[in-house]
Amino acid sequence: MNPKTKATKKLTPQANLIRLASHYPFIILSRRQLCDLDLLLNGAFAPLKQFMGRADYESVLHTMRLADNTLFPIPIVLDITKEFAKLAEENKKIALRDGENFTVAVLNVEEIWAPDLHQEAQLVYGTQDESHPGVHYLFKQTHPLYMAGKISRVAGVRYTDYLHERKTPAELKAWLKKKKWKRALFFQTRNPIHKAHNEIIVRAMQEQSANAVIHPVVGMAKPNDIDYHTRVRCYRKSIRHFPAGKAILSLLPLAMRMAGPRECLWHGLIRKNYGCTHFIIGRDHAGPGRNKKGKAFYAPFAAQQLFAKYQDHIGVQAVYFEHIVYSQTRKKYIAGGEIKKGEKTAELSGTNLYDLLESGDPIPEWFTYPEIAAELRKVHPPRKQQGFTVFLTGLPASGKSTLAHGLVNQLLEYGKYNISLLDGDMMRNHLSSELGFSPQHRSINVQRVGYVASEITKNRGIAVCALIAPYQKDRDINRQLISAHGGYIEVYVKTPLAVCEQRDSKGYYMRARQELSKHFTGIDDPYEEPQNPELVVDTSTKTVSSLINRICAKIKEIGYL
Repeated sequence: MNPKTKATKKLTPQANLIRLASHYPFIILSRRQLCDLDLLLNGAFAPLKQFMGRADYESVLHTMRLADNTLFPIPIVLDITKEFAKLAEENKKIALRDGENFTVAVLNVEEIWAPDLHQEAQLVYGTQDESHPGVHYLFKQTHPLYMAGKISRVAGVRYTDYLHERKTPAELKAWLKKKKWKRALFFQTRNPIHKAHNEIIVRAMQEQSANAVIHPVVGMAKPNDIDYHTRVRCYRKSIRHFPAGKAILSLLPLAMRMAGPRECLWHGLIRKNYGCTHFIIGRDHAGPGRNKKGKAFYAPFAAQQLFAKYQDHIGVQAVYFEHIVYSQTRKKYIAGGEIKKGEKTAELSGTNLYDLLESGDPIPEWFTYPEIAAELRKVHPPRKQQGFTVFLTGLPASGKSTLAHGLVNQLLEYGKYNISLLDGDMMRNHLSSELGFSPQHRSINVQRVGYVASEITKNRGIAVCALIAPYQKDRDINRQLISAHGGYIEVYVKTPLAVCEQRDSKGYYMRARQELSKHFTGIDDPYEEPQNPELVVDTSTKTVSSLINRICAKIKEIGYL
C-alpha cells in the first residue's frame, strides 16, 4: 500500500489517556481509598470532585466546611508514603490502580503535605483512643503524607457483583423519577435487617407517606461486621417483607469512618445526591459502640441533634424513631413509650445474636425472619465448626517453631481437622524468598502469612503460624483480617532475650552482637511486645509438652475444640 494513502487511526482523548497512564508511576489503592475514589467519580461526594487539598482539609477539620464554605464534615484524602511522594513530585501525573492493577483514574499532582493525624483524630472522631476503629485506622494504617490534585477518570471502579443493585446517584435519581417517588425515605445500615428494623421503616413510611430506599453500606464498615455478601443476600430476602412495590434495595460502596455525629451529617449529604428526601436517623448513628472502659464514644442522640441543625440546609428531612421492643404480651413490636405497666418485653442486641450464633442455640423467631437466620447460620456456624488461627510470636530462638510443630501434632491426634503449619523459615523460603529484612519487607512477609492464614481459616481449617512478627501494626492487621472469617488466638512466646541467645545454635545473635549482620530483632531492630495476646508462655520456665497442653486448653476454653 502506498504510504501516502495509508489510513492512520487517531486516538480519542480517552484512549490516549489510557495509553499515557500505563507509563505513569502508580499506587495500588487500599480498599478505603478505592471506595472514596469511586464516590468522588460518580458524584456521591458532590460538590467534592477530588481528594482534598490542605486548605479544604484544614477547613473541614475545624469548621465542617470546605474552604469555599460548603458544608462537608469528613476529610476525604489520599494518603501516600514518603517514598512515593518523591516520585509524585518528580512526575506530576500519577496512575491510581485497583487491587487487580487496572488503572481507575489519573491524578495531576498539585499538593503534598504532612497532616497532624492526632489533631485529625481529635477533631473528626472526638477522641484519640485507638479502640475507636476510625482512630485505629488513622494511626495504624494511614501513610504519613496526603496528596491532592485534579482527577481524570480512566476505567473507573469496576464491579462484578450485584450489578442490578449498584445504582450511581444519577441512576437512582432517574429511577425514582421514573417511578414517581417524590418522597424517598432512605435507611442507612451496615447490618442485616431484622423484624425490629422492618417495623421502624414501615412506620416511618406510613408517617411520611413515603416509599423506602434500603441503602446499606457495602464498602467498608466496622471491623468484624458481617460480610457484605451475606448481608446483601439477607437484604434481598428482607425486601419481600415490605409493602409490595414500596421499597427498593440499592447498595452504597462507602467506606464508613464510624465518626458518629459528623458521619451522620455526611451520610445525609451523600444520600441527598442519591435523591433522598427523608432520612431515618436512629440512636448512636454511625457510632462504634463503647471503648475499652465500657463508655460510649458518643451520646445516644448526639447525631440526631447535629443533623437537626443542618437538615434545612441539606434539604433532607430527618426522621427519628423511638426505641422499639418486642412485646411478649401482645406478640408484636411496640415503641418504648407504648409499654404498659406489667407488660413483658424482649430485646436482642447484636452481641446477643453473635452469642447465639457462636453457641448454635436457636435464634428467636420474634427477632428475625427464618430465612435471614438461615443465611446467618451458613456463614457463622457454631465455634466448634469454625476455622481458626493460632499465631505464635516472639523473639528469634524463643521456641515458637518447636511449640508450633508440637501443637500441630497434638491437634492431628483429634483426627478431624485440616491443619496447616505456616512456619517463619518455611514461609520465607516459599512465599517471600525475594524479601530482605528491612522493616518494610518484614511487614510484607508477616501480612502475606496473615492472608494465607485467613484463607485457611475462612475455609474452616486450622492455621498454626510461628513468626517473629515484631511489629504490633502487622499483628493488628492480621488479627482483623483473620477474625473476619473465624477464630484468632495470639500466643506470645515471652522467652527472655538472654535465654534466646544462649540456645541460638545457628549463631544469629552472635553475628548481630559483632555487627556482622544488621536488622536483627532483639539486638538492633525492635520487637514490640503484644498488647493483648490470648496467651503468654515462656519456654525457659516450662516444658514444651506442658505449654502445648496450655495452648490446647486455651483453644478449648474459647470453644474451637
